[in-house]
Amino acid sequence: MKRRSFIKKTGLASAGIVSAAPMYSKVLSGHNANNTINLGIIGTGDRGKGLASLINSIENINVIGLCDVLPFRLEEGLSKIQTKAKGYEDYRRLLDHKAIDAVIVATPFNTHSQIAIDALDAGKHVYCEKTLAKGYEEIQNLVNKAKATESIFQTGHQYHSSRLYNHVLELIKGGQVGQITAIECQWNRNGNWRRPVPDPKLERAINWRMYREFSGGLTAELCSHQIDFANWVLGETPDQVMGTGGINYWKDGRETFDHVHMVFSYPGGVKGIFTSIISNAKDGYQIKVMGDKGTLMIDYTKAWFYPEGKLRKTLGEVDGVSGATVSWDENKGYPISKEHLEPTKQALIDFRDAILNNKQPLSNIYTGAQTAICVQMALDAMYNNEVVKWKKDFQF
Repeated sequence: MKRRSFIKKTGLASAGIVSAAPMYSKVLSGHNANNTINLGIIGTGDRGKGLASLINSIENINVIGLCDVLPFRLEEGLSKIQTKAKGYEDYRRLLDHKAIDAVIVATPFNTHSQIAIDALDAGKHVYCEKTLAKGYEEIQNLVNKAKATESIFQTGHQYHSSRLYNHVLELIKGGQVGQITAIECQWNRNGNWRRPVPDPKLERAINWRMYREFSGGLTAELCSHQIDFANWVLGETPDQVMGTGGINYWKDGRETFDHVHMVFSYPGGVKGIFTSIISNAKDGYQIKVMGDKGTLMIDYTKAWFYPEGKLRKTLGEVDGVSGATVSWDENKGYPISKEHLEPTKQALIDFRDAILNNKQPLSNIYTGAQTAICVQMALDAMYNNEVVKWKKDFQF
Protein backbone atom coordinates (compact mmCIF):
# COMPACT_ATOMS: atom_id res chain seq x y z
CA MET A 1 0.00 0.00 0.00
CA LYS A 2 1.30 3.44 -0.89
CA ARG A 3 2.16 5.88 1.87
CA ARG A 4 -0.73 8.25 1.15
CA SER A 5 -3.16 5.34 1.13
CA PHE A 6 -1.72 4.20 4.45
CA ILE A 7 -2.32 7.62 5.98
CA LYS A 8 -5.89 7.61 4.72
CA LYS A 9 -6.50 4.06 5.88
CA THR A 10 -5.18 4.67 9.37
CA GLY A 11 -7.42 7.72 9.66
CA LEU A 12 -4.53 9.98 10.55
CA ALA A 13 -5.92 12.79 8.44
CA SER A 14 -8.99 12.94 10.68
CA ALA A 15 -7.41 11.67 13.92
CA GLY A 16 -9.37 8.44 13.53
CA ILE A 17 -8.32 4.82 13.78
CA VAL A 18 -7.94 1.90 11.44
CA SER A 19 -10.97 -0.17 10.58
CA ALA A 20 -9.70 -3.73 10.56
CA ALA A 21 -12.46 -6.02 11.79
CA PRO A 22 -10.81 -9.35 10.90
CA MET A 23 -7.75 -8.30 12.87
CA TYR A 24 -9.75 -7.66 16.03
CA SER A 25 -12.37 -10.39 16.16
CA LYS A 26 -10.91 -12.29 19.12
CA VAL A 27 -11.97 -11.17 22.59
CA LEU A 28 -11.46 -13.48 25.58
CA SER A 29 -11.06 -17.22 25.65
CA GLY A 30 -13.92 -19.31 27.01
CA HIS A 31 -12.11 -20.12 30.24
CA ASN A 32 -12.23 -16.47 31.24
CA ALA A 33 -15.84 -15.51 30.70
CA ASN A 34 -15.98 -13.31 33.84
CA ASN A 35 -14.34 -10.40 31.96
CA THR A 36 -11.11 -10.68 33.94
CA ILE A 37 -8.02 -10.58 31.75
CA ASN A 38 -5.20 -12.88 32.81
CA LEU A 39 -1.99 -11.03 32.03
CA GLY A 40 1.69 -11.89 31.68
CA ILE A 41 4.46 -9.30 31.86
CA ILE A 42 7.63 -10.00 29.86
CA GLY A 43 10.45 -7.86 31.19
CA THR A 44 10.53 -6.70 34.82
CA GLY A 45 13.10 -3.95 34.70
CA ASP A 46 12.18 -0.42 35.77
CA ARG A 47 9.37 -0.08 33.25
CA GLY A 48 7.94 -3.55 33.73
CA LYS A 49 7.92 -3.16 37.51
CA GLY A 50 6.23 0.21 37.18
CA LEU A 51 3.50 -1.25 34.99
CA ALA A 52 3.03 -4.15 37.41
CA SER A 53 2.51 -1.71 40.30
CA LEU A 54 -0.07 0.31 38.35
CA ILE A 55 -2.01 -2.82 37.40
CA ASN A 56 -2.64 -3.51 41.10
CA SER A 57 -5.12 -0.62 41.08
CA ILE A 58 -6.92 -1.60 37.86
CA GLU A 59 -9.97 -3.83 38.03
CA ASN A 60 -10.41 -6.88 35.79
CA ILE A 61 -6.71 -7.44 35.16
CA ASN A 62 -5.07 -10.35 36.93
CA VAL A 63 -1.29 -10.76 36.58
CA ILE A 64 -0.52 -14.48 36.65
CA GLY A 65 2.89 -14.60 34.98
CA LEU A 66 6.11 -12.59 34.99
CA CYS A 67 9.31 -13.15 33.04
CA ASP A 68 12.84 -11.78 33.08
CA VAL A 69 16.21 -13.25 32.12
CA LEU A 70 17.80 -11.67 35.22
CA PRO A 71 16.69 -13.58 38.35
CA PHE A 72 16.95 -10.58 40.69
CA ARG A 73 14.81 -8.49 38.32
CA LEU A 74 12.23 -11.25 38.23
CA GLU A 75 12.09 -11.37 42.01
CA GLU A 76 11.67 -7.60 42.16
CA GLY A 77 8.81 -7.84 39.68
CA LEU A 78 7.07 -10.59 41.63
CA SER A 79 7.31 -8.46 44.77
CA LYS A 80 5.38 -5.63 43.09
CA ILE A 81 2.17 -7.47 42.28
CA GLN A 82 -0.66 -8.32 44.65
CA THR A 83 -1.82 -11.47 42.88
CA LYS A 84 -0.37 -14.95 42.78
CA ALA A 85 1.90 -15.24 39.75
CA LYS A 86 4.46 -17.65 38.38
CA GLY A 87 7.92 -16.51 37.40
CA TYR A 88 9.69 -17.50 34.20
CA GLU A 89 13.21 -16.95 32.87
CA ASP A 90 12.20 -17.90 29.31
CA TYR A 91 9.35 -15.85 27.85
CA ARG A 92 8.35 -18.74 25.58
CA ARG A 93 7.38 -20.77 28.64
CA LEU A 94 5.15 -17.90 29.77
CA LEU A 95 3.52 -17.86 26.34
CA ASP A 96 2.81 -21.59 26.72
CA HIS A 97 0.58 -20.78 29.72
CA LYS A 98 -2.89 -21.33 28.23
CA ALA A 99 -4.66 -19.25 30.88
CA ILE A 100 -2.79 -16.07 29.91
CA ASP A 101 -4.96 -13.92 27.64
CA ALA A 102 -2.59 -11.01 27.06
CA VAL A 103 1.00 -9.96 27.56
CA ILE A 104 2.94 -6.76 28.09
CA VAL A 105 6.30 -6.64 26.33
CA ALA A 106 8.62 -4.41 28.38
CA THR A 107 12.00 -5.76 27.31
CA PRO A 108 14.96 -4.02 25.62
CA PHE A 109 14.03 -2.25 22.39
CA ASN A 110 15.82 -4.67 20.05
CA THR A 111 13.81 -7.67 21.34
CA HIS A 112 10.31 -6.20 20.93
CA SER A 113 9.53 -7.46 17.46
CA GLN A 114 10.40 -11.14 17.94
CA ILE A 115 8.77 -11.42 21.36
CA ALA A 116 5.60 -9.68 20.15
CA ILE A 117 5.46 -11.91 17.06
CA ASP A 118 5.83 -15.01 19.23
CA ALA A 119 3.09 -13.71 21.54
CA LEU A 120 0.73 -13.17 18.61
CA ASP A 121 1.55 -16.66 17.33
CA ALA A 122 0.59 -17.97 20.76
CA GLY A 123 -2.81 -16.28 20.43
CA LYS A 124 -2.18 -13.56 23.02
CA HIS A 125 -3.31 -9.94 22.95
CA VAL A 126 -0.23 -7.69 23.05
CA TYR A 127 0.68 -4.40 24.72
CA CYS A 128 4.14 -3.65 23.31
CA GLU A 129 6.09 -0.88 24.97
CA LYS A 130 7.43 1.93 22.84
CA THR A 131 9.26 2.21 20.63
CA LEU A 132 7.46 -0.57 18.72
CA ALA A 133 10.46 -2.22 17.06
CA LYS A 134 14.09 -1.54 16.12
CA GLY A 135 14.98 -1.46 12.42
CA TYR A 136 12.84 -1.30 9.32
CA GLU A 137 12.75 -5.05 8.73
CA GLU A 138 11.66 -5.81 12.28
CA ILE A 139 8.93 -3.15 12.09
CA GLN A 140 7.66 -4.65 8.83
CA ASN A 141 7.74 -8.20 10.21
CA LEU A 142 5.68 -7.22 13.24
CA VAL A 143 3.13 -5.28 11.18
CA ASN A 144 2.71 -8.27 8.87
CA LYS A 145 2.12 -10.61 11.79
CA ALA A 146 -0.31 -8.30 13.60
CA LYS A 147 -2.36 -7.84 10.43
CA ALA A 148 -2.68 -11.60 10.07
CA THR A 149 -3.98 -12.27 13.58
CA GLU A 150 -7.21 -11.67 15.49
CA SER A 151 -5.50 -10.33 18.61
CA ILE A 152 -5.70 -6.81 20.01
CA PHE A 153 -2.40 -4.97 19.63
CA GLN A 154 -1.59 -1.76 21.51
CA THR A 155 1.66 0.21 21.32
CA GLY A 156 2.80 1.78 24.58
CA HIS A 157 2.73 5.43 23.56
CA GLN A 158 0.65 6.27 26.62
CA TYR A 159 -0.01 9.91 25.76
CA HIS A 160 -2.24 8.65 22.97
CA SER A 161 -4.51 7.50 25.83
CA SER A 162 -4.29 10.71 27.87
CA ARG A 163 -7.66 12.43 28.08
CA LEU A 164 -5.82 15.76 28.40
CA TYR A 165 -3.86 15.13 25.21
CA ASN A 166 -7.02 14.01 23.41
CA HIS A 167 -8.74 17.19 24.57
CA VAL A 168 -5.85 19.32 23.32
CA LEU A 169 -6.04 17.52 19.99
CA GLU A 170 -9.75 18.39 19.74
CA LEU A 171 -8.94 22.05 20.43
CA ILE A 172 -6.29 22.07 17.72
CA LYS A 173 -8.59 20.36 15.22
CA GLY A 174 -11.28 22.89 16.18
CA GLY A 175 -9.02 25.76 15.13
CA GLN A 176 -7.80 26.96 18.53
CA VAL A 177 -4.26 27.72 17.31
CA GLY A 178 -5.33 28.50 13.77
CA GLN A 179 -3.10 27.22 10.99
CA ILE A 180 -0.30 25.13 12.49
CA THR A 181 3.06 26.58 11.48
CA ALA A 182 5.51 24.68 13.70
CA ILE A 183 5.82 22.06 16.43
CA GLU A 184 8.64 22.28 18.95
CA CYS A 185 9.33 19.52 21.49
CA GLN A 186 11.97 18.91 24.09
CA TRP A 187 12.62 16.35 26.81
CA ASN A 188 15.56 17.40 28.96
CA ARG A 189 16.98 15.75 32.06
CA ASN A 190 20.05 16.13 34.23
CA GLY A 191 21.55 12.75 35.01
CA ASN A 192 23.69 10.06 33.45
CA TRP A 193 20.75 7.73 32.68
CA ARG A 194 22.80 4.87 34.14
CA ARG A 195 21.41 2.04 36.30
CA PRO A 196 23.52 0.45 39.05
CA VAL A 197 25.16 -2.82 38.05
CA PRO A 198 25.73 -5.46 40.76
CA ASP A 199 28.14 -7.39 38.53
CA PRO A 200 30.23 -5.92 35.66
CA LYS A 201 29.19 -8.86 33.50
CA LEU A 202 25.64 -7.47 33.56
CA GLU A 203 26.57 -3.98 32.30
CA ARG A 204 25.08 -4.36 28.83
CA ALA A 205 22.07 -6.31 30.07
CA ILE A 206 21.13 -3.63 32.61
CA ASN A 207 22.35 -0.49 30.83
CA TRP A 208 21.19 -1.63 27.40
CA ARG A 209 19.84 1.86 26.65
CA MET A 210 23.43 3.05 26.24
CA TYR A 211 24.41 0.58 23.51
CA ARG A 212 23.34 0.84 19.88
CA GLU A 213 22.96 -2.92 19.47
CA PHE A 214 20.01 -2.87 21.86
CA SER A 215 18.79 0.73 21.96
CA GLY A 216 17.71 3.80 20.04
CA GLY A 217 18.88 6.01 22.90
CA LEU A 218 17.08 9.24 23.70
CA THR A 219 15.27 9.25 20.36
CA ALA A 220 13.54 5.92 21.00
CA GLU A 221 13.17 6.13 24.76
CA LEU A 222 12.04 9.75 25.14
CA CYS A 223 11.49 11.67 21.90
CA SER A 224 9.36 8.89 20.39
CA HIS A 225 6.41 9.94 22.57
CA GLN A 226 6.51 13.47 21.19
CA ILE A 227 7.11 12.29 17.62
CA ASP A 228 4.02 10.10 18.02
CA PHE A 229 2.02 13.13 19.16
CA ALA A 230 3.24 15.35 16.32
CA ASN A 231 2.27 12.73 13.72
CA TRP A 232 -1.12 12.40 15.43
CA VAL A 233 -1.77 16.16 15.47
CA LEU A 234 -0.71 16.72 11.86
CA GLY A 235 -2.34 13.57 10.51
CA GLU A 236 0.71 12.74 8.44
CA THR A 237 4.23 11.36 8.57
CA PRO A 238 7.39 13.27 7.63
CA ASP A 239 8.77 13.35 4.10
CA GLN A 240 12.28 13.61 5.46
CA VAL A 241 14.31 13.83 8.66
CA MET A 242 17.56 15.61 9.47
CA GLY A 243 19.44 15.41 12.73
CA THR A 244 22.60 15.67 14.74
CA GLY A 245 23.80 14.58 18.15
CA GLY A 246 26.76 13.26 20.02
CA ILE A 247 28.35 12.26 23.29
CA ASN A 248 29.53 15.57 24.66
CA TYR A 249 29.12 15.22 28.41
CA TRP A 250 28.75 11.64 29.69
CA LYS A 251 32.02 10.19 28.38
CA ASP A 252 31.67 6.86 30.13
CA GLY A 253 31.82 4.32 27.31
CA ARG A 254 28.23 4.70 26.16
CA GLU A 255 27.43 4.45 22.45
CA THR A 256 24.05 6.19 22.25
CA PHE A 257 24.08 9.99 22.21
CA ASP A 258 23.66 12.12 25.34
CA HIS A 259 22.07 14.88 23.25
CA VAL A 260 19.97 14.74 20.08
CA HIS A 261 18.50 17.44 17.84
CA MET A 262 16.16 16.53 14.96
CA VAL A 263 14.10 18.34 12.32
CA PHE A 264 11.15 16.56 10.73
CA SER A 265 9.71 18.01 7.50
CA TYR A 266 6.04 17.17 6.99
CA PRO A 267 4.20 17.15 3.63
CA GLY A 268 1.98 20.08 4.64
CA GLY A 269 5.00 22.29 5.22
CA VAL A 270 5.19 22.12 9.02
CA LYS A 271 8.58 21.50 10.59
CA GLY A 272 8.77 19.49 13.80
CA ILE A 273 11.79 20.10 16.03
CA PHE A 274 12.68 17.48 18.64
CA THR A 275 15.51 17.83 21.14
CA SER A 276 16.65 15.89 24.19
CA ILE A 277 19.68 16.32 26.42
CA ILE A 278 20.62 14.69 29.72
CA SER A 279 23.03 17.26 31.14
CA ASN A 280 20.53 20.07 31.80
CA ALA A 281 16.90 19.74 32.88
CA LYS A 282 15.73 23.31 32.20
CA ASP A 283 12.03 23.27 31.21
CA GLY A 284 12.08 19.45 31.28
CA TYR A 285 9.36 17.99 29.09
CA GLN A 286 7.50 20.34 26.79
CA ILE A 287 5.44 20.28 23.60
CA LYS A 288 4.50 23.48 21.74
CA VAL A 289 2.00 23.39 18.87
CA MET A 290 2.31 26.82 17.25
CA GLY A 291 -0.21 28.44 14.93
CA ASP A 292 -1.16 31.85 13.61
CA LYS A 293 -3.78 32.28 16.37
CA GLY A 294 -1.72 31.05 19.28
CA THR A 295 0.27 28.26 20.88
CA LEU A 296 -0.86 25.22 22.85
CA MET A 297 1.77 24.10 25.35
CA ILE A 298 1.69 20.73 27.08
CA ASP A 299 3.80 19.09 29.76
CA TYR A 300 3.27 15.72 31.46
CA THR A 301 -0.04 16.59 33.10
CA LYS A 302 -0.97 20.20 32.25
CA ALA A 303 -1.67 22.37 29.21
CA TRP A 304 -1.93 26.07 28.42
CA PHE A 305 -3.15 28.24 25.56
CA TYR A 306 -1.12 31.35 24.71
CA PRO A 307 -3.07 33.50 22.20
CA GLU A 308 -1.32 35.62 19.62
CA GLY A 309 -1.26 39.41 19.45
CA LYS A 310 -4.47 41.32 20.20
CA LEU A 311 -6.23 38.12 21.30
CA ARG A 312 -4.30 38.37 24.58
CA LYS A 313 -5.96 41.71 25.26
CA THR A 314 -9.49 40.88 24.19
CA LEU A 315 -9.99 37.40 25.64
CA GLY A 316 -11.88 37.79 28.88
CA GLU A 317 -12.57 34.08 28.58
CA VAL A 318 -10.72 31.49 26.54
CA ASP A 319 -13.32 30.95 23.86
CA GLY A 320 -13.61 27.26 22.95
CA VAL A 321 -11.27 26.03 25.70
CA SER A 322 -13.63 23.85 27.72
CA GLY A 323 -13.09 24.12 31.44
CA ALA A 324 -10.38 26.76 31.23
CA THR A 325 -10.03 29.32 33.97
CA VAL A 326 -9.01 32.90 33.31
CA SER A 327 -5.71 32.80 35.17
CA TRP A 328 -3.06 34.33 32.97
CA ASP A 329 0.53 33.07 33.18
CA GLU A 330 2.87 35.52 31.46
CA ASN A 331 5.05 32.71 30.12
CA LYS A 332 2.44 30.09 29.31
CA GLY A 333 -0.92 31.81 28.89
CA TYR A 334 -4.29 30.46 30.04
CA PRO A 335 -4.40 27.05 31.74
CA ILE A 336 -6.54 24.34 30.18
CA SER A 337 -8.38 22.20 32.67
CA LYS A 338 -9.32 18.64 31.83
CA GLU A 339 -9.86 15.79 34.27
CA HIS A 340 -7.58 12.89 33.43
CA LEU A 341 -5.71 9.95 34.90
CA GLU A 342 -1.96 9.41 34.85
CA PRO A 343 -1.33 8.53 31.17
CA THR A 344 0.28 5.11 31.68
CA LYS A 345 -2.54 3.97 33.94
CA GLN A 346 -5.07 5.22 31.39
CA ALA A 347 -3.23 3.36 28.63
CA LEU A 348 -3.44 0.09 30.59
CA ILE A 349 -7.15 0.67 31.21
CA ASP A 350 -7.62 1.33 27.51
CA PHE A 351 -5.82 -1.94 26.70
CA ARG A 352 -8.16 -3.81 29.02
CA ASP A 353 -11.20 -2.13 27.50
CA ALA A 354 -10.01 -2.75 23.95
CA ILE A 355 -9.85 -6.47 24.70
CA LEU A 356 -13.19 -6.60 26.51
CA ASN A 357 -14.97 -4.51 23.87
CA ASN A 358 -13.13 -5.94 20.86
CA LYS A 359 -12.04 -2.46 19.79
CA GLN A 360 -8.81 -1.33 18.23
CA PRO A 361 -6.76 0.98 20.52
CA LEU A 362 -5.93 4.52 19.46
CA SER A 363 -2.24 3.63 19.86
CA ASN A 364 -2.22 0.55 17.66
CA ILE A 365 0.12 -1.43 15.43
CA TYR A 366 -0.17 1.15 12.64
CA THR A 367 0.46 4.30 14.68
CA GLY A 368 3.21 2.45 16.55
CA ALA A 369 4.87 1.38 13.30
CA GLN A 370 4.58 4.90 11.91
CA THR A 371 6.44 6.34 14.91
CA ALA A 372 9.00 3.52 14.92
CA ILE A 373 9.84 4.28 11.28
CA CYS A 374 10.31 7.95 12.19
CA VAL A 375 12.64 6.97 15.04
CA GLN A 376 14.74 4.81 12.74
CA MET A 377 14.88 7.60 10.15
CA ALA A 378 16.14 9.99 12.83
CA LEU A 379 18.77 7.52 14.04
CA ASP A 380 19.99 6.99 10.49
CA ALA A 381 20.11 10.75 9.92
CA MET A 382 22.20 11.37 13.04
CA TYR A 383 24.49 8.36 12.83
CA ASN A 384 25.17 8.72 9.10
CA ASN A 385 25.00 12.53 8.85
CA GLU A 386 22.45 12.43 6.04
CA VAL A 387 18.96 13.55 5.12
CA VAL A 388 16.70 10.48 5.35
CA LYS A 389 13.59 10.19 3.21
CA TRP A 390 10.40 8.32 4.11
CA LYS A 391 10.67 4.62 3.23
CA LYS A 392 8.07 4.25 0.50
CA ASP A 393 8.45 0.49 0.15
CA PHE A 394 6.78 -0.28 3.48
CA GLN A 395 3.63 -2.37 3.28
CA PHE A 396 0.87 -1.51 5.74
